[in-house]
Amino acid sequence: MARWYILGLALCSYLGVAWAATLGVVLTEGGFVKGENKKLGLFGSYVDIFRGIPFAAPTKTLQDPEPHPGWDGTLETKEFKPRCMQMTLTQTDVRGSEDCLYLNIWIPQGRKQISTKLPVMVFIYGGAFLVGGSQGANFLNNYLYDGEEIAVRGNVIVVTVNYRLGPLGFLSTGDENLPGNYGLKDQHMAIAWVKRNIKAFGGDPDNITIFGESAGATSVSLQTLSPKNKGLFKRAISQSGVGLCSWAIQRDPLLWAKKLGEKVGCSTDNTTILASCLRSSDPKTLTLAYHLQLTHLPMPLVHTLALSPVVDGDFLPDVPENLFANAADIDYVAGVNDMDGHFFAGVDLPAINRPLVKVTADEVYKLIKGLTVDRGEAGANATYNIYTQSWGEKPSKEVVKKTVVELMTDYIFLIPTQKALDLHVQNAKSGKTYSYVFSQPSRMPVYPSWVGADHADDLQYVFGKPFATPLGYLPKHRTVSKAMIAYWTNFARTGDPNKGNSDVPVSWPAYTSKGKYYLDINNKMSKNSVKQDLRSEYVSFWNSDYLQLPQVANISQSELLEAAGSWGPVSPCSASCWPWGCFLSLPL
Repeated sequence: MARWYILGLALCSYLGVAWAATLGVVLTEGGFVKGENKKLGLFGSYVDIFRGIPFAAPTKTLQDPEPHPGWDGTLETKEFKPRCMQMTLTQTDVRGSEDCLYLNIWIPQGRKQISTKLPVMVFIYGGAFLVGGSQGANFLNNYLYDGEEIAVRGNVIVVTVNYRLGPLGFLSTGDENLPGNYGLKDQHMAIAWVKRNIKAFGGDPDNITIFGESAGATSVSLQTLSPKNKGLFKRAISQSGVGLCSWAIQRDPLLWAKKLGEKVGCSTDNTTILASCLRSSDPKTLTLAYHLQLTHLPMPLVHTLALSPVVDGDFLPDVPENLFANAADIDYVAGVNDMDGHFFAGVDLPAINRPLVKVTADEVYKLIKGLTVDRGEAGANATYNIYTQSWGEKPSKEVVKKTVVELMTDYIFLIPTQKALDLHVQNAKSGKTYSYVFSQPSRMPVYPSWVGADHADDLQYVFGKPFATPLGYLPKHRTVSKAMIAYWTNFARTGDPNKGNSDVPVSWPAYTSKGKYYLDINNKMSKNSVKQDLRSEYVSFWNSDYLQLPQVANISQSELLEAAGSWGPVSPCSASCWPWGCFLSLPL
């Protein structure tokens, strides 16, 4: 009996292999590539995985990406390629390579038939435009941005891409000598490569969705606004970041080009000489020339982020708020985590995460003053008044700390996201618009119990980690992950998160100028999860009342540094206020 059982298993295994649909070797514009075919479970699905396909030539320092010349024979694409060169967490060394413009593809397959005309989802990672990689953080072989769960559960193709970071990706003199935006141009080249080649992998080149988180979400937003992308993709999803965020655009790039130029020994007398010198600098030295200050900050952390996209008159021909007509036919989902600002609040005021330590009203005011230097004392007073109006005479420690988190979430993420949604709706022709808030409480054990969804908490659910590593999660986490994958992949398939291959827990209405509907995403979703007018009092304050106050400084770092003065004492960061170890490990 045992022998027949073993023979039966062997036969099943043999038939499984015989029936497995796989692409095998695929012909791309650069040449043949060969990936890996993986079986999921004893009688499960199959997925083809291609890791490390070049979509552009090895980069030249501070120059636009160029097409890849191609290769002879068949390229084995079974291993992730290095990240683009970036500082390590200690900021004392670099990791990655200048030769980094590669992408990865996951294709779900049936048991008997090769997949064709599948929707395509291209992911752009975050990392403050300073760090990150197409495979994401990993523990052994468990990579954060593994596209397998999304691909198989949503029956879509998933692509993750590398792009240049830090000085090598975003340094600019603010003119034609060093226009910048090299990282954005890398992303664009990757999307264009997918458009031209994805049909050979079973994808539909006319149904591409780009999605990303934080700096990746801002990148997604800017890609929708750039005229260079017309016709390349149909839909986009921004998770915690849009092109209108205060940190999305560097408005004073020459300041930083000069600062870094001085550090690497360049003359800064004129931009022609400076640009030439920067391009000939050692890439490692140039990368390490930028140091992210993490203690004793002269202003709130969000105002110190220096290396980001610029208005270059070409890829971004104008400020983002004037470019939304370019996204008129793009379906767009944008949202935030309900406590996206918690991490930043914990950096600027470490007492946020120390249960026994109070945050005083004076500290709150000084933080607000640091955020609102463009409107001076009037801006600080108006902002303080609206955020503390419900405190009463003796607010509890928790109330004060939650107020700070709400303030930081609003300022850094929520308010600009709501503005972007409104501009998308106002300019939309065929494009539909959807808004959400992700509110599944943080799983970080060292955080206070009142902390909701912190920055980047949504990524693990979108990428299906509760299914890929089930022992690390509870059933409720799989509920959230299943819903997010369903909404995201339905949207990629049809432009409507409710319609597609996957059932959803509740119908998500579109965001309109009248309805202003949004979906509150967590593990307890019901018809009550559909809500309206997200934090409308605060949205109205920031986008109307605040802007009517006299402006005393621009949001450029040279003026901010001058105007900020001392906005309050900042305690050095420690493990107690940096549960993830360091800002650079967060995928902003």
